[in-house]
Amino acid sequence: MFKGVRSASVLLVVALGACESAPVDVKGPCADVYTGQVCLSARTQGKNPTEVSLVVPMASIENAPATETEMKWPPVPEAVLDVPEAVKQGSGLTHFTMYWEASGHAPAPFMQPHFDFHFYVVPQAERMAIDCVDTSKPAALPAGYELHDEPLPPDMAKMMGVSSLVGICVAQMGMHALPAAEVEGKTPFRGDMVIGSYKAKTVFIEPMITKAMLMEKKSFDLVIPTIPGFTGTHPGTFHAVFDTAQNAYKFTFSGFVPAS
Repeated sequence: MFKGVRSASVLLVVALGACESAPVDVKGPCADVYTGQVCLSARTQGKNPTEVSLVVPMASIENAPATETEMKWPPVPEAVLDVPEAVKQGSGLTHFTMYWEASGHAPAPFMQPHFDFHFYVVPQAERMAIDCVDTSKPAALPAGYELHDEPLPPDMAKMMGVSSLVGICVAQMGMHALPAAEVEGKTPFRGDMVIGSYKAKTVFIEPMITKAMLMEKKSFDLVIPTIPGFTGTHPGTFHAVFDTAQNAYKFTFSGFVPAS
């Protein structure tokens, strides 16, 4: 009798343990972007996040306008979404902003229509306070990256009161470190992982992807480089899957590296 009770107890403990460790999907917020709905979500196992994902429907990509209606500075995001609270600490990601660059932007290889998907590792209030007055750059950059200073056209220079964007710093975003081979190359870029900073510290990780590449409806990876001096929790891998049934991409960050 006691042996049977003991066996049942062991099975119950094992079953409860299995339930506790089962993956849990966490629903996040959504935003309407060009007739589609862009949504954040996450997956946890126990107390740890295993994925932070963004679903981008093809409607949002296909219906992005071919031209910009007016020049706004700083640029206005198409969407701003908070990362689900349950995974903020474990993933290091705090919130997300999405921008559409209908004409691209300098340097020359990036003058392609593209989307900026910024995933921030600082609070939204800190991002909003970025004004690019501080021109200090990180002491070291990821291998193969550079912080390019972009000269401004005379009309923009006059309007902004500066002759160039130091480190391609954009207010309410930060500086943009880009792969040096792309900056100095002659071939139009397709998709890169951009590393953002301000006041010499990391503030965002950004998949920057051309509309042309997304229109191919193919899955792909972008490498997240090792960021010197960055000690905060952050994702280690990025994978984009195109779901034919949903007619949408799912961008997923995973392999979270704990703070050191």
